Amino acid sequence: MVVQPNRTRAGCRGPHLSAPPEGRRPVPDRRPAILLITTDQLRRDAIGCYGATAVATPHLDRLAGAGTVYDQAYTASPWCLPSRAALVTGLYPRNHGAYSNFRDRRLSPAIPNLYTELKGLGYRTGHVGKCHFAPVPYGAARPDKTLPYDDFREYYLSLGIDHLDLQDDKQVSVWFGDDYARELADAGHLASYREQVWNAAAKKVFTFPGPVHWHPDAWVGRKATELITAHTGDEPLFAWASFSGPHFPFDPPAEYLDRVDPDATGEPVRRDGEFDDPARIHHRSWKGSVKGWIESGVNSEHTDEYWRRLRHHYLANVALIDDQIGAVIAAAEERFGDELVVVFSCDHGEMLGNHGLWGKGNCFYDDVLRVPLIHRRAGRRQTGTRSDALVSLVDVFPTLVAAAGGSPAPVDGHDLDGPGHQHVFAEGEGFSVVTDGRHKLATVRKAGTEHTEMFDLSLDPYEFDDIAGEPSYAEQQRDLLTATVAAYMDTLLP
Repeated sequence: MVVQPNRTRAGCRGPHLSAPPEGRRPVPDRRPAILLITTDQLRRDAIGCYGATAVATPHLDRLAGAGTVYDQAYTASPWCLPSRAALVTGLYPRNHGAYSNFRDRRLSPAIPNLYTELKGLGYRTGHVGKCHFAPVPYGAARPDKTLPYDDFREYYLSLGIDHLDLQDDKQVSVWFGDDYARELADAGHLASYREQVWNAAAKKVFTFPGPVHWHPDAWVGRKATELITAHTGDEPLFAWASFSGPHFPFDPPAEYLDRVDPDATGEPVRRDGEFDDPARIHHRSWKGSVKGWIESGVNSEHTDEYWRRLRHHYLANVALIDDQIGAVIAAAEERFGDELVVVFSCDHGEMLGNHGLWGKGNCFYDDVLRVPLIHRRAGRRQTGTRSDALVSLVDVFPTLVAAAGGSPAPVDGHDLDGPGHQHVFAEGEGFSVVTDGRHKLATVRKAGTEHTEMFDLSLDPYEFDDIAGEPSYAEQQRDLLTATVAAYMDTLLP
């Protein structure tokens, strides 16, 4: 099902683009190139500029030193698809309609997005790596377990992408027969990677069974670099390098394991008995009763050794991605000089054993909702700064449209150069989370049953102590609920 927008939104307004008078050579477009770099399921504290000590990320740290690092950036959803749709449209899931990874609630081409808006401003658009703007049609799998990739490619191109090199998630890519999988097959490594990806005994943790340069994240880095260096037209370029790691399976090349200090990976933060109460929102996730959450057993049965191994492999994948990001940015700087805007972020975080959980899907902890966000502006490079403004992934769309010289349509997001939000939201199927940066309220409603939890992040950063309903926080809880109701009522207005 293609979801139509909930309310009419005009496209961006920008400079009139017309052909030059006959006989006059066109003047090269001096607007900046725009490079968007994203990862999948990246914890903010896995990056040096956000405090990582177990693994070095020199290339992202260098980007941070030339831009603004946002310390209170939140995703719009803990699920991949709704989050990515929010990033590309500037709309929360309640407005773009693609609120689930699993129901057919794909992003509608009728809704203005980064590709269509930047194309309208004269940009050439390129996307390399993961899209995930539509759910995976597992029910359409053929007898050989392959999926109908060509239909997906046509849909993605309809969103306004001029050039597409698709590697649409590690697990899905090997069955789609997408661009990455086809090249991997030609190189003779697809069968061994398929076997490892779907090997339940590996429990999502293994080393990549092929040369480094054929790892999905290395492939995305290589293709993005090629896209940038091959750009020779007068029109400016918008390139999105979308890495599917360090999302599970946690599969770094073996040689990257040495890039991680095993003594600094830390132990998962958890509290005995925290999910004994079945009313706790994450009780089912910890007990393993959420379909697809783990391959075998339940989260409560994972050993300390398993968590150490998982964290080590995860951080090794981060090191690989950092190397690739360095190559992509270097190519862009070589091609475009200082006339380059760079935004780096990810769709959501990863629990990585905290609270005895891994993954992200049903998790409303800041481990998942709070994301890294770095913005480097064009022109003379700034000295690195930090911002504590409350911002969201919905802010990327208006920021990049403005950088291209357009006036963004009315959306939920704000330009990152502004003061930020009073409240930001994370949403999806049957749940809503709202925070003012200090207090956070999560509400889950399914099958007629509602669960609410609230936390004071300044006093309880790991979110152990539910304060919902406590008299001393009644005013703050009322304010968060009022903000949520107001946001949803705005959606219902014409």
